[in-house]
Amino acid sequence: MQRRTFGRLMAAAGILLASTALTIPTTMAQGEKTITGGFDVGPGGYPGNFHPHQATAGFTWLSTYYEPLVIYNPDLSEIVGALAADVSISEDSLQYTFKLADAKWHDGEPFTSADVKFSLELAKNPDSGSLFAARLGDIASVEAPDDSTAVVTLGKPNAAFLAILTQVMMLPEHLLGPRDPAELANSDWWSTEPVGTGPFKFVKYVSDQYVELAAFDGYRNGRPKVDRLINRYFANAAAAVAALKAGEIQFTYVEPDDAKTFEGNDGFRVIEGDSYVVNYIGFNHKVDLWQDVRVRQAVMYAIDREQIIESLYGGAAKVASCGYVAPQIVPDGLNDYAYDPEKAKTLLAEAGWDQINGTETIPWLTYYNSPQVGNVMAAIQAMLAQVGINVSPRAVDVPTYNGIVRGTDWEQFLLVYAGAQNGPNPASLNVNLNAAQVPPVGNNIMHIDMPELTEAIETAMAETDTSKSNELWQQVCSVINQKMPWGSMWVASRYGVASAKLEDFYWTPAPAGGPYQAHPENWDIAP
Repeated sequence: MQRRTFGRLMAAAGILLASTALTIPTTMAQGEKTITGGFDVGPGGYPGNFHPHQATAGFTWLSTYYEPLVIYNPDLSEIVGALAADVSISEDSLQYTFKLADAKWHDGEPFTSADVKFSLELAKNPDSGSLFAARLGDIASVEAPDDSTAVVTLGKPNAAFLAILTQVMMLPEHLLGPRDPAELANSDWWSTEPVGTGPFKFVKYVSDQYVELAAFDGYRNGRPKVDRLINRYFANAAAAVAALKAGEIQFTYVEPDDAKTFEGNDGFRVIEGDSYVVNYIGFNHKVDLWQDVRVRQAVMYAIDREQIIESLYGGAAKVASCGYVAPQIVPDGLNDYAYDPEKAKTLLAEAGWDQINGTETIPWLTYYNSPQVGNVMAAIQAMLAQVGINVSPRAVDVPTYNGIVRGTDWEQFLLVYAGAQNGPNPASLNVNLNAAQVPPVGNNIMHIDMPELTEAIETAMAETDTSKSNELWQQVCSVINQKMPWGSMWVASRYGVASAKLEDFYWTPAPAGGPYQAHPENWDIAP
């Protein structure tokens, strides 16, 4: 066995009201410590979703009461243990043996390998509504030889397997095992009585207002320092910023322009970091509009990405020539699709755009509802119009967006503006670009079916030696750059702002909100 030890576990172990008349929880005893935040604000959040296997984001909050087997460390540089104290990987990279931590569920029952087997098999079952079904498709078996050991065997090597597991929350077999997986897909259990192993346990959800958690006295790394966590929902980042400045909450994601307003204010701490998300213009490959690669390339040449980054992102973004920007996996010699509207017009003429679509308006769907993205899309709309492509932006909330793009009414999402996780492991793009990952089992919402791209991705994913895999991911990047399955725009920085009253509070603008080692049991708040 090739041994890879994660080492020590964790140390010490929208939608809201337009009015500010929010009913704050009254169940707290006098003197209790409470941290309130907008944990689901911004692109890393997913307000209103409580089913962790159906989450496309929102893990910053979900991981305060659920936990995965393994998790990224705080700076996203490596994967470490969470509910798995240790993992051993066989020489052929097909068998993963997890030694489990001594943990308890919030109802006091022990966490065992039976829970691991149940959780992975449920997540792999598309009837459960899980978004991980295709991602976990390489699992051949899950065995539980004893209560503290789980053995997962893959049908073929998958370099992304541990990275995928960082987002697969463990669930209680003793509570959910007897229930039908299809019934669990839409059960109210997730929002009324969920049970996890994390440092906080569920108290209640007040529809479209807030979620309340309480400290879990039986947490294996010690009782949390604060008694309550409150996650408030907001219509947008601006509303959350107003609540932060008013002292109603202690943390939220903020837009870059808002982050600047906190600079030099000792009452707050501004947190900046790489989003690990590539923003892209998605072409629905199920419709005729985008079948000619020259049309997709014309869209790229029509957009002045450098100017948008400079004027609307304040320089806090990097142009993406494929699906990622990490230098070790981006080859030399890529087409940079520098702004060239005349070339765009030529390509459209060669492709016969007048016959394909002409001046017909194309609906352009997004789940981003911030003023910044509104300005970005308006700028792109104007640039595309100059070359004869007319688009009409439409912003909806995340649940509505997911419902549309995971459906089959192609006219509803001819074109999208979205983000896709592009790291820390580049294999995270597999779920968006692999032909085998189309809904309902995967997240290839644009129904991209390019054999050359799928083969390149699967070849790279099968190589578990990083010294060899980087070259294979460069090949994936080249195919994306040439074939243009989507229009890669940029990878931007993201910002959060925390009150100076928060102590030992950690947040990183991780893709999908994480998960990562945030150690919420250590968070504290000064009087």
